[in-house]
Amino acid sequence: MSEESAEKNKKANLAFPGIRKIVVKLGSGTIADPKEGINETTIRALAAQLSHLWSKSRIASVVVTSGAVAAGRKKLGMRERPRTVALKQAAAAVGQTTLMRSYEQAFEKHGRHVAQLLLTHEDFENRERYVNAQNTLSTLLSRGIVPIINENDTVATQEIRLGDNDHLATLVTQMLGADMLILLTTSDGLFTKDPSRHPDARRISVVKNLDDESIRMAVEKSTSPVGVGGMESKLEAASALSSSGIPVVIASGLSRRPVLDALEGKDAGTLILPRNMEKLSTRKMWIAYARHSHGTIIVDDGAKRVLLEKGKSLLPAGVTGVQGDFVIGEVVSVADNKGRVFARGIAQWSVDQVKRGMGLHTGEIRSLLGADMAVEVVHRDDLTILPVSKPAETKKGTASR
Repeated sequence: MSEESAEKNKKANLAFPGIRKIVVKLGSGTIADPKEGINETTIRALAAQLSHLWSKSRIASVVVTSGAVAAGRKKLGMRERPRTVALKQAAAAVGQTTLMRSYEQAFEKHGRHVAQLLLTHEDFENRERYVNAQNTLSTLLSRGIVPIINENDTVATQEIRLGDNDHLATLVTQMLGADMLILLTTSDGLFTKDPSRHPDARRISVVKNLDDESIRMAVEKSTSPVGVGGMESKLEAASALSSSGIPVVIASGLSRRPVLDALEGKDAGTLILPRNMEKLSTRKMWIAYARHSHGTIIVDDGAKRVLLEKGKSLLPAGVTGVQGDFVIGEVVSVADNKGRVFARGIAQWSVDQVKRGMGLHTGEIRSLLGADMAVEVVHRDDLTILPVSKPAETKKGTASR
């Protein structure tokens, strides 16, 4: 960040002087209105805050928004949320135009232009499409335009759905290498219990360690859903970004100035601090979170220790098993002998080659699989360590040992 930009942030009384780009996600509960379809007040308040940040500190903003289906329901006269895929996609197609018009009018009052991007998981999975979207967003931001992003519900099928906009916001934040993600919900933040059921529930102002068991228990006890994802998906977003060096704020989108409060360091909402202060490269984040895993490579304790502590490549000698069905160039998970996934990477071997060569050393590999065979099953440049170990998941196939 330039000294001039840092000085502007300081003069604007911002608690995070290094902030240059932020992503703000609005959940359906904050933007949907039962009578009007869209909560215009929320959108106008957001436009005013983001425009203020741009004019005073040149902080660029990206908005990930819900609300298309809600707006479409209003226009189509639907009393209940559509239950079939076809009805939901029709409502989204009709409502998206209303949603964008609301954002356009709100930002125009502050002399700002907006742009629409509708994305599916394929736009993140495919490297070429990913880079194209990344370049488009960067160009828009450099010109002071506010990208408004939503999942492309009109074409998304179960296989290519992102799942919820918390996940979409996470991927966008990683794609841009943004400095902060602000998740706006109907809740004032993360609480020790569900505040709607427990009067003694206490808001957690700052989370320093997401792995703390008390944080996990607080989310499990919060039974009040927020849109599609709920508080659990927000914690998953924070976990992914925390390991990438990016702070996350969970705050109420129904309050007057949640974005400004967050950047000014006020005690409003929950600030989740990054566990890793050094940002991962966008490519490393793309490997870890944007692509589907096509299989799992299981390693022994020695290989796990070398990968975690020394940052080395994964060699076949440390491999004890393999699951799934993958080819060279596809993303695979790396798990320990208890099935806990701790890394992801791009495979330089196919699943058949791993089955034939696991446990062998370099000389043996060359004689078995050929002199041109890559020495590493996964090269360290294509490997990302994950923040929290979890049970191995794979699309298909069984373990081979």
